[in-house]
Amino acid sequence: MNKAGFSGRPQNSSNDLGDDIPVAVRDTPDATPKIWLQPRIIFIGGVAGFVLLASISSFLFFVTAPKKTVDSQPLPATSPPATPTASNNSSDTVLGHFPYPEAPESELVTISANRGIRMRKSAAQKFEEMVTAARSAGVILVPISGFRSVKDQEQLFFGVGAQRNQTPAERAALSAPPGHSEHHTGYAVDIGDGSVPATNLQTNFDNTKAYRWLQANAPRFGFEISFPKDNAQGVSYEPWHWRFVGDRNSLEMFYKARNLKPAKISP
Repeated sequence: MNKAGFSGRPQNSSNDLGDDIPVAVRDTPDATPKIWLQPRIIFIGGVAGFVLLASISSFLFFVTAPKKTVDSQPLPATSPPATPTASNNSSDTVLGHFPYPEAPESELVTISANRGIRMRKSAAQKFEEMVTAARSAGVILVPISGFRSVKDQEQLFFGVGAQRNQTPAERAALSAPPGHSEHHTGYAVDIGDGSVPATNLQTNFDNTKAYRWLQANAPRFGFEISFPKDNAQGVSYEPWHWRFVGDRNSLEMFYKARNLKPAKISP
């Protein structure tokens, strides 16, 4: 048998170049590229997703983050309220007494209990009401002194001081220097007990019925004692000396001085 014609190829082979590719290879899809591309696509997608997420987060942070403006600056630490201070300076005091303005003549009126005594209108009205109320309780309040001008105070301070041979410090314990008396304001009044006149301008006035009534009732009419025992100004105790603090002007005038505590003056 002639075997020369057997070549190991199918008999119907042709000159088509595609026949040089084995059938198994030619008919089976090439899976190798897909195996390589799939993780690559996943990696690229992951990176892209991460970048996108980071961009969105940055944008949201930028939008929502508080802007650094003057309004957003940190507030200073809260400090306790400052202690109120008076406009009067302690250097303005003379022997423990504060300066006071002289009431204008147009503001002064006489009080019916003593036509020789004048007070500011608002203080005079309340004093009259207080006298009436006290009398209904069987107490006689007698006004001894009201408004005094600076000139009157000069005579009272220097003249009487010379008669009694008192030093200025000794005199200041009993009477304010001119320009520094509460009586200049027209709001101050010295009060006595009509039943015991011997106690007028004496410390034992505090034993009278009038004084006890004033302690209990004077605030209802806007009056208070000016120089109680151990007062901050270091002025001698004067239970007879009362001042009106029942309106804005009088309150400011006296309490500005009251907020300060000058040193006590020794005679």
